[in-house]
Amino acid sequence: MKLSYAMKVILVGFLVALTSLGHTGEAQTAPKRIEITAKRFTFQPAKITLKKGEPVVLVVKSADVAHSLRCRELNLDIKVNKGAAAEAPITPAKTGDFIAHCGVFCGSGHGEMVMSIHVED
Repeated sequence: MKLSYAMKVILVGFLVALTSLGHTGEAQTAPKRIEITAKRFTFQPAKITLKKGEPVVLVVKSADVAHSLRCRELNLDIKVNKGAAAEAPITPAKTGDFIAHCGVFCGSGHGEMVMSIHVED
């Protein structure tokens, strides 16, 4: 009888330990998602603001032909096919104002296809 009671205590302790695994007291939130539409020869929105050290997911959608969103200073290069979407996580490590370009030739206005990325503390 004592062995059975001890086994029950061990089992209950084991179950309590299992249910508490992964609970750190703080709920983790998913990174903020920013949707960007690429269309000859613009990005919408044309300017975004990010926070240094805060992870976000950039979702780039193409409304017409293949495009990309490239910013070498932020180590960002998202390629998106015609009519599709692509996403990439980014956690800016430095503050400042950065210019992102379309990295896929998309027509005569390709050179003017830019987007401003402002990263603040």
